[in-house]
Amino acid sequence: MVLLDEKAVPPPPYSSSSSAPPPFPTRTSRQNICSLPPNVLLQIIYMTFPQTSNVERQRKTLYWLAYHLRLINRAFYIACMHILRSTYLPAYSSLIRPPYSSDPFPMSSATSSAPLDTVQRETRVLDIFIAIKTREDLFTDASELHLGRDELFKDLFDLMQPRSRLEDLVRHYGMREGVVHITSTSAIGSSSTASLDSVNSRSSRSQNRTSIPFSAISVSFSPRRVGLTLNSSGRKRTIVEVPRIPNEKLEVVAKKLVKQLKVWLNSS
Repeated sequence: MVLLDEKAVPPPPYSSSSSAPPPFPTRTSRQNICSLPPNVLLQIIYMTFPQTSNVERQRKTLYWLAYHLRLINRAFYIACMHILRSTYLPAYSSLIRPPYSSDPFPMSSATSSAPLDTVQRETRVLDIFIAIKTREDLFTDASELHLGRDELFKDLFDLMQPRSRLEDLVRHYGMREGVVHITSTSAIGSSSTASLDSVNSRSSRSQNRTSIPFSAISVSFSPRRVGLTLNSSGRKRTIVEVPRIPNEKLEVVAKKLVKQLKVWLNSS
């Protein structure tokens, strides 16, 4: 039984001419895990690893990071790549062919403000190595019949790694000599999709006419000769070429290419 108090003041009648609407409760945006600070999200992902020294379980977790978790969104991609790159960098460095050198993500290089963009082209080679290595480790742990295939890394370290490293060295020495400059399109990490015509005209006018954007050049790498290729109007042409000497360091080859590039720019 409900007792009604007749002395209670009734609510005011609703008037459509009222200037202000009733005080409806405001909805706030729901917070999710992706809105957490990067250091907190990184710590959460670290907690997914086994707390005991179970190597097989750790490899499964690394495979899960590489093929599933990092594909969720940008925040998870950045956090997962931080863990994967730091984990597999020692294994990657141990497979570098002498006398080649390696520097996938140097702190001193000119990088873009965006975390996913980098001008360092060797970083892409490291990411490919991580994708192959995590998959092979998972298959090895899953079955004793799986045999590791060394040829999977042959092209990676015989061709792709020294070529991308040489391109990074050309950028480094070329910027120091004033014959190569960085543009907004140079931070794609690859020379296959960029061309000289895709460079912003405003940034091109601000640069010296005797320099080439890094996004428009690539290296043709062969056992006997090394050349610089210019991508212009969708066509590639070799503008500089120098011979290779056995066991010659990439730093020496890069300096030769930059020197010849400077001569080519002055004569063209």
